[in-house]
Amino acid sequence: MKTRPKEDYEPRNIILNLRVNKEEAEWIEQKFQNSGMKSKSDFIRMMIFQGQIIKVSDDFVRDFRRKYTSVSNNINQIALRLNASGNIYAEDIAEIKNGVNKIWQQLRFFQSLLLKVRPSHTSPAQPKQTTEG
Repeated sequence: MKTRPKEDYEPRNIILNLRVNKEEAEWIEQKFQNSGMKSKSDFIRMMIFQGQIIKVSDDFVRDFRRKYTSVSNNINQIALRLNASGNIYAEDIAEIKNGVNKIWQQLRFFQSLLLKVRPSHTSPAQPKQTTEG
């Protein structure tokens, strides 16, 4: 990997302090180690300037949880009937498939939203552009 000339960098002479608890510090350290980056400062700057925060509406999460719980409960009830009687009915399978399809629809919608998110390609941490004339 090539390094840029020193004059391409603006001096970083401002120190920011950040308070975290032990668990957060361990989580940050683990993410840093997994990143393969050599500088924790560069890692944190990259996360701040290029990271994405995705807000999911509470209604979306509640609706998804309701559907997921409903399907889970239906599967458990069908399993109990199957264990008690030894029989499984086509209606039971259709009910499970219908519930799973509803969950997949919501997951596909959420995935489509995530795929629209594009990381920022510019940040203050990038080198200065020079014009030659």
